[in-house]
Amino acid sequence: MYKQKINKLLIGTNNSGKLREIKSLLPKNIKIYSTSKFNLKSPVENGKTFKENSLIKSKYFSKKTGLICLADDSGLEIDFLNKNPGIYSARWGGRQGDFSKAIRKVYRELNKKDKNWKNKKIKARFICALSISYLNQKIACVLGKIEGHISDKPKGKNGFGYDPIFIPLKKTKTFGQMRPSQKYKMDHRHQAFKKIRKFL
Repeated sequence: MYKQKINKLLIGTNNSGKLREIKSLLPKNIKIYSTSKFNLKSPVENGKTFKENSLIKSKYFSKKTGLICLADDSGLEIDFLNKNPGIYSARWGGRQGDFSKAIRKVYRELNKKDKNWKNKKIKARFICALSISYLNQKIACVLGKIEGHISDKPKGKNGFGYDPIFIPLKKTKTFGQMRPSQKYKMDHRHQAFKKIRKFL
């Protein structure tokens, strides 16, 4: 267990949406660095789970910079599609990580399975694995999730990734339609942060 107080932290992501959201959840007294400051490309994520991929990133970026690193691996599981895209959520957007392309693929796959899927509640969840590593040492790794279902069409311009097609349980709006402050209070990243906060 890492005993020192963390006052400097590298956020291990090249995704500006994720960086913005993680920053908003972190204690204000921590000095935050982003991977873009070091011009670092992301490592190959060849883990089999969100947790494995998160640790690959936090260890890799920490070793490259010598800073304690917090990294996130997250994605969307759709039960009707055998839990895909899952850990391949970003990869469904192709080399450029184009999420409008990824969203089109989700709808294409749902249509292939069942032309009437829009009349059903297609269960889905967002999952987020957060890990903190220092060099090769894992300090913490936790999982957060939020259940919901798939919207029949993309709605809203807020958020990033699959936010416009995900409606959380007991809500009528997609994450894409919600104000960021509303989304950040309930989403998968927030759930994971509640568990990892004691390490910060």
